[in-house]
Amino acid sequence: MKNLQGRSAVLDVHAVDDADKEFDVEIQRKDAGAGAKRARHNSSLLDAHILKAGDDTEDIPDSYVIFITENDVMKGNQPIYPVERYVTIGENKVLFGDGSHIIYVNGKYRGNDEIGKLMHDFSCTNPDDMNYETLAKKARYFKQDEKGVAAMCKIMEDMRNEAEQNKAKKTAVHLIKLGKMTLEEIAEATELSLDIVKELESQSMQLA
Repeated sequence: MKNLQGRSAVLDVHAVDDADKEFDVEIQRKDAGAGAKRARHNSSLLDAHILKAGDDTEDIPDSYVIFITENDVMKGNQPIYPVERYVTIGENKVLFGDGSHIIYVNGKYRGNDEIGKLMHDFSCTNPDDMNYETLAKKARYFKQDEKGVAAMCKIMEDMRNEAEQNKAKKTAVHLIKLGKMTLEEIAEATELSLDIVKELESQSMQLA
């Protein structure tokens, strides 16, 4: 998903339920990747993605940005941390009710409830030790089934290729800003297509 300035976010999970509520789920191993500003950024991108040209803003559905963090980033020893906006009226605070929700899920939590069992399964490497059969079935497929293992290898290869291309794009943007090489030379040096380099140049000019 991208905003008007070209900033984007790649979501781990994007889902829509039967009530058209939109969900952005991210799994974060590093605490720094689950900061308040990151949550705000993702929430704004999700809203921009939902609202199409000509849509009435009053019809925008509720959105949920959910961070499942490896550590208890809020350090409150709670299973979840709902983040909501409130209006301060005198000494009272009233829920703003704009339909935008942010939820942090404590990946360290191991209570004997649905969230605790789910967090256990998220970190469990043995499908036979998982609580939820749906997750266990998928884990067995990717770990033990020949087709599943091949699919996982393909996913990992795609991720490596994407990481390499992103690194090449960053290098290309840096070279474009230096202005000492032609676009053709930058494309050759970074092994990116000339069209991609031209697009990066256009984006850089818009942000300048």
